[in-house]
Amino acid sequence: MSDCSHYILAFRLMSEIFPDPRKRPRQARSMATFEAILEAAARILESLGFAGFNTNAVAELAGVSIGSLYQYFPSKDALIVELIRRERTKLSSRIVEAIQQHEAAGLKEKLKLIIQVAVQHQLSRPQLARTLEFASELIGQDTEESELQHELETIISDLFKRSGVSHAQTAAQDVIALSKGIINAAGIAGESDLNHLQQRVEKAVFGYLGLT
Repeated sequence: MSDCSHYILAFRLMSEIFPDPRKRPRQARSMATFEAILEAAARILESLGFAGFNTNAVAELAGVSIGSLYQYFPSKDALIVELIRRERTKLSSRIVEAIQQHEAAGLKEKLKLIIQVAVQHQLSRPQLARTLEFASELIGQDTEESELQHELETIISDLFKRSGVSHAQTAAQDVIALSKGIINAAGIAGESDLNHLQQRVEKAVFGYLGLT
């Protein structure tokens, strides 16, 4: 199986982990409504947190009726789950894309690209990222979070195996933990200098892997 096929299969398997919304849109107008509801939910979580998060507030901000919202999402938890899925899938897709578009590059260059993607993703909407991290445990989605963590580990460990890194699985787990810890701490601290943060993550990852 090619690397591309392997990643596509991984995404299909991961899509089965989270429960689907009540209804998924197929037409352009329905898709626009679906996305408007999700974006409204994201903005409320960013600005008001869980205290101000409810389906009525989301429907009002999205400019739809509460009935329209319930056509797609049976509860506010379903909204949060779909947001978690959207953000995690977005990150994983961008990492895979970075690897595929630079297949001829060396390990160090690929890791730089992966770290850049992770930093940009986390700090593009840091409050949302932190809230969804907490939400995954609050609403009992920690199992799904673990499975999505496994997806990232698979992507990175496969890269390490092809690059001759010993103990690839363990190395992937450690590199993800290092990167996530530094990036999350930066988000909590309100950092906005992406380049400086990327350099610090690279230093930690390259030092761990012994890359010069």
